[in-house]
Amino acid sequence: MRCCWHWRAGSLVESPADCRLLIYIHGFNSSALSFKAGLLRDHMARLGFAQHYACPELSHRPAQAMVQLEALIASQDPRGVTLVGSSLGGFYATSLVERLGARAVLVNPAVRPYELLAAYLGPQKNLYTGASYELTPQHIDEWRALEVASVTPSRYLLITASGDEVLDYRAGVERYAGCEQIIVPGSDHGLGDFAGYLDRVVSFWQAGRV
Repeated sequence: MRCCWHWRAGSLVESPADCRLLIYIHGFNSSALSFKAGLLRDHMARLGFAQHYACPELSHRPAQAMVQLEALIASQDPRGVTLVGSSLGGFYATSLVERLGARAVLVNPAVRPYELLAAYLGPQKNLYTGASYELTPQHIDEWRALEVASVTPSRYLLITASGDEVLDYRAGVERYAGCEQIIVPGSDHGLGDFAGYLDRVVSFWQAGRV
């Protein structure tokens, strides 16, 4: 996957260089098979960008998940990579953006998962794959180690639902103050109306090309 896109005479054309990549990062006990991942994959394909989309099936272990994502980004110029992080994926995306220089769209992001998920220690089951595992204090420690002190506002687009039943959307609004923000009235944690924001996600990705 070695290519680049740029504008010429009002059209998007291809030239030999590093490929610009849009990476979807799924959330806790979610999967590359999730609803939003599928919507974005299909939308990118309709636009002719299928080869620029990736959605890895991440390990439940935070440290291993980050190794997977870092390996995917390592083959690109990070400045041309846009991450789309949902829930826990938004926390992962933030850590990657601040350390590697990528950009991110955050969809109902988890702000401090090491606090939220501490109450769920014990047996877990992935909602899509059916895989079972044990959520342990080591998971909590690994999430805490990924925390960044501050964010760079120009690198983010926040899409958050005021009706999120899992996370308090106000925590995301505060954490990403100064970033471009779209606050969706009502809706839910899964952002069932995500389809209405696909074009905005893609335009944010396109604007980040170098």
